[in-house]
Amino acid sequence: MTSTTTAERPGAVMTHRQILLVIYGLMAGMFLSALDQTIVGTAIRTIGDDLHGLDQQAWVTTAYLITSTIATPIYGKLSDIFGRRPLYIFAISVFVFGSLLSSFSTSMLMLAGFRAVQGIGAGGLMSLPLAIMGDMLAPRERAKYQCYFLAVFGISSVIGPLVGGLFAGASQILFIPGWRWVFLVNVPIGAVALFMVLSFLHLPRFGSRSVRIDWWGAAAVVATLVPLLLVAEQGRTWGWGSIGSITCYVITGLGLVGFLVAETLMKDDAIIPLKLFRSRVFSMSTVLGVLVGFGMFGAMLTLPLYLQIVVGLSATASGFATLPMMAGLMIASIGSGQIVSRTGHYRIFPVTGTAVLAIGFGFMSTVTIDKPLWYLMIGMFLIGLGLGQMMQTLTLAAQNSVQPRDMGVATSSSTFFRQIGGTLGTAVLLSVLFSAMPGNITNALEDKPILTSALDAALTPSVAQAPKNAAIMKQMWNPIVDPIKSKVDASLTDATATVKKAADAAATQAVTKQVTAAVNQQVAAGRVPAAAAQTVIDQQVAAALPNAKATAEAAALKQAASKANASVVNGTLTVDYSNTAQRHAVVNEVVPTIIKQIKKGTSSSSSSTTSATSDTSFLNGADPRLAKPFLTGFNNSAVLIYLVALGVILLAFVITWFFKVPPLRQRSALQEQADKAHADSLEVDQATAAAATGTTAPANTGAVPAGRS
Repeated sequence: MTSTTTAERPGAVMTHRQILLVIYGLMAGMFLSALDQTIVGTAIRTIGDDLHGLDQQAWVTTAYLITSTIATPIYGKLSDIFGRRPLYIFAISVFVFGSLLSSFSTSMLMLAGFRAVQGIGAGGLMSLPLAIMGDMLAPRERAKYQCYFLAVFGISSVIGPLVGGLFAGASQILFIPGWRWVFLVNVPIGAVALFMVLSFLHLPRFGSRSVRIDWWGAAAVVATLVPLLLVAEQGRTWGWGSIGSITCYVITGLGLVGFLVAETLMKDDAIIPLKLFRSRVFSMSTVLGVLVGFGMFGAMLTLPLYLQIVVGLSATASGFATLPMMAGLMIASIGSGQIVSRTGHYRIFPVTGTAVLAIGFGFMSTVTIDKPLWYLMIGMFLIGLGLGQMMQTLTLAAQNSVQPRDMGVATSSSTFFRQIGGTLGTAVLLSVLFSAMPGNITNALEDKPILTSALDAALTPSVAQAPKNAAIMKQMWNPIVDPIKSKVDASLTDATATVKKAADAAATQAVTKQVTAAVNQQVAAGRVPAAAAQTVIDQQVAAALPNAKATAEAAALKQAASKANASVVNGTLTVDYSNTAQRHAVVNEVVPTIIKQIKKGTSSSSSSTTSATSDTSFLNGADPRLAKPFLTGFNNSAVLIYLVALGVILLAFVITWFFKVPPLRQRSALQEQADKAHADSLEVDQATAAAATGTTAPANTGAVPAGRS
């Protein structure tokens, strides 16, 4: 097996220098898209707050996702017809235009519309470079150049959160609100990318194709995906069985039927030719792409949330904390690329990639809120190692399974289905995350040590009244603490009345007995007439009783307070929550009751935990004891997501054992087209020569036999 590269082989259509120049142009466009994703992801919370629509954030994501996903296969097909360069230039131009429009947004819905324009460009920025690489390089050589693109993602992953945090944190930059620069920064970067593409992206073309655009197929793709992605993103809010969701299901089903009919009729000119799926390799690589995308995107989306909510990192810091995953991805991708380049074998990498990915998700399913950051980084590194082995090998398999003329549509279709899997994974798994969270938070409150510690903190005045805890007290603990205090106060008020009543009765009896005895002695001595004895008794009892009652009540309340672990304030039994012993007595008394109520579903904690999942800003700076039930519940929900992702990846792992791939082609798509064009030219020359001499040239012989004139 020769090691000569396309650039070195005699008659090669592109030299190594030409290939590198094209790659530089592609990298500029991919950097534009990759950087935008990391910057926007970091700054979206600030943007939502400023536009007073954080609850509409999902529409900003959905609009971008819908248009970019739909545009992906369309770019692939049109680039096969009209060439990659004009489509790539168009994609960059539209993306920059959408970015400029986004910077003028005055509401979240307006931003969603402009992000949809960006998405139209983004669909080409991510898929066309892979198709162009497939054109220029033989599959075996292609892996060696992947490091250039990985460098783009690595750099964007490093500087994206930093730049996004800088813009989001600045009130104004050059008299413009800081967050608007999240989109404005794409304009100069896009201008540089456009210049590099215009200067360096020049690909030779061979042959011509009939131009028949699959408009019906494109319309069917839109009709199928728009409602599907809408319900995937919004189903948790609408309700999966709501009228809106059911309508989306029906439209998606009708759109899918229409798409299959249109693609069958269009045959080779279809946006996604159905003939591609006749290839077992393409079909299985597509299925694997959907499964890996489902597990990967959905589970990975929980990582920044976990780092910010549980670990307590800022948005910028959480971006940097995911660098081990990018490091693992780059190491695995470059390493597997070198192995593929030198050996020509790549079937093993989907197997090992899914295995390592499964180990990574299995490792992440063991996390708890007390695990250090480095523990999480080990799991992220393993996930990156698995992904690095999968991403390019699945694309290689899809590209290697089709003819050169279908390179663009095969690449974009592979990317398209992986995006579909990622979109569904993101929607479904995040829905599972937030649906399971209230129950998991409630379950955490059933843990007696956690509830005892948290409730003790919530009842401590210095903790409850601290400014940093005001938000979490209002959101999560006041609905629990206020009823407890009310019940304790009511109970002590009743106890006070009971104690006072008993003390008064005892004091009245004692005073009456004492006065009666004294007056009777005076009557016997003749100092008080017998007829006036009762009157004297009543007068003396009335005079002595107030002091006697006060003394008796004070003594009785003091004794009752000692038994009830309470204090006496202004003649009333009350709990001094700053007193540790009294507070602990209340906590120890109510905790078993609260746990029983939680298990029965009658505790006020249920409603407080449900509302707490819609906005987590109350956790910022909160006392760890108050936050622990929420953090434990979120951790358990995230673990559930990792377990679901693990199950999906294990299914992919099983499928990889049946994934049989053909040997990698030795020539690039352009080289094959050039060789075919050269062969066709020789046949034409032979036919012309034969016609001139009056002879007939047998097909594919390469020889012109003699004949009579």
